[in-house]
Amino acid sequence: MSEVYLKEQEYGKDRVRLAKIVKTGKWHEIIELTVRVLLDGEFELSYTKADNSMIVATDSMKNTIYILAKQLSCVENIEIFATEIGKHFITTYSHVHKATISIIKHKWTRMLIDGKLHDHSFHRDGEDVHDTKVVVSKKGVTIESGLKNLLVLKTTGSAFYGFLRDKYTTLPETDDRILSTSVDATWTFNIQNMASIEKIPFNDIYESIKQITLHTFATDNSASVQATLYLMAKSVLEKHSQIDSIRYELPNKHYFTYDLERFGLKNTGKDSDIFVPFSDPA
Repeated sequence: MSEVYLKEQEYGKDRVRLAKIVKTGKWHEIIELTVRVLLDGEFELSYTKADNSMIVATDSMKNTIYILAKQLSCVENIEIFATEIGKHFITTYSHVHKATISIIKHKWTRMLIDGKLHDHSFHRDGEDVHDTKVVVSKKGVTIESGLKNLLVLKTTGSAFYGFLRDKYTTLPETDDRILSTSVDATWTFNIQNMASIEKIPFNDIYESIKQITLHTFATDNSASVQATLYLMAKSVLEKHSQIDSIRYELPNKHYFTYDLERFGLKNTGKDSDIFVPFSDPA
């Protein structure tokens, strides 16, 4: 009989909700985050011997997040804030070998009132979010960030034809269709050392990638989702040397024309303007 042993472990606190208001006179900024902390280290005895003497309570993790958010000015920059949280656990507890910090930054857009940006009012104009996963260990730091849930649609400028056809194929070819997708992008930073992290313009890079994604989606005469996706990724890597790699996911959100011929109405080809949205399968 083979020996039973604990192969690996980590534990922590998830879904810690945090909002911070940054005030500059009457001008306010709102930052809303969801934070997850996972620790890896010398916690084996808590699993194998029911000995909790080395356990950092998850309540302590939660309190640490709020305390650091109060003390630090980098909360708005989630990659740097996550790095600072990870560094805290690595340096405060010698038996913690690795801290994985994940942060979702929720979207708040400043209201435009009477042609002017309002100083303290915001609205949510989409469900897309900026997120990051930072791993801090004794060996260094890795940072992976992303853009999630960016719902986009264009009514033309997309085709799909010339694909493999066999006895299983029923999809007709088209040179003009609605293209819609919910974009998820994840990119990995090239981190030279801890000091280099402060020099990376993380928020600017995020906004740039979002604009590259939107511009490419809108302007590319898409031969397929695959071709458009690759062009997005290529453009990002050519512009940002701080990024090692990027991964895109673009699931199709289908819009199919509705059959109105049975009612004596044309709704095909150039006459098509009534569609049925289908979210599944994607």
